[in-house]
Amino acid sequence: MARVARTFDALMHRLGYESYGSHGSDGGAMVSMELGLLDPPGFLGMHVLQLFSFPSGDPEEFAGFGPKEYAALEHMQWFQPVGGYNAINASRPQTVAVGIADSPVGQLAWSELFNSFGNGTSLVARDQILTQVTLYWLTNTQATAGRYHDAEAHSGAEPAVNTAPTGVAVFADDFQTIRSLAERDNTDIVHWSEFPTGGHFASLEVPGAVTADLRAFFAELRKD
Repeated sequence: MARVARTFDALMHRLGYESYGSHGSDGGAMVSMELGLLDPPGFLGMHVLQLFSFPSGDPEEFAGFGPKEYAALEHMQWFQPVGGYNAINASRPQTVAVGIADSPVGQLAWSELFNSFGNGTSLVARDQILTQVTLYWLTNTQATAGRYHDAEAHSGAEPAVNTAPTGVAVFADDFQTIRSLAERDNTDIVHWSEFPTGGHFASLEVPGAVTADLRAFFAELRKD
């Protein structure tokens, strides 16, 4: 992710932008975090749909937790048994890649993730799923897209604190970022929104809400 962030920064400057900001979800949120840590000249800030901040084991972190925070922890616990693709991609990415690249049925099966990991809350339409699957299938890039898990797992990166201006949009059926933990790892959260609908693929499910929140975040940065 750090390498991708450096590449994106170089690309933006080569395209002639003196300043820019980033937006991302899931892997894109991780790349945005790396851009925040890099904080290159002209970087305005990052807007993400998740900040992956987890309990460190310090009991003091739970001191101010209420029902909302504990519900978020339960959501993390629920994800563990349904998020096996993380472990597969981080340890044997090429094994599953063969089946995906060889069979459109394998490609479709792997893309059940668009249904919010089977929890029944996804707002992604069937045609949207078929479009995504078709793009991956015709370009044979699903395996490539998954290998970042393996690369990141073996990167040797150490935890670091992001000080760049940060905006967060939390959607009801997505990973529930816990604000106190996020503020531990990100010292300049200037924008925080929570939405009653939308899930992990919010940009497909509720694109208007994502766009409006992006505009609101960067408008706040302009005020400063």
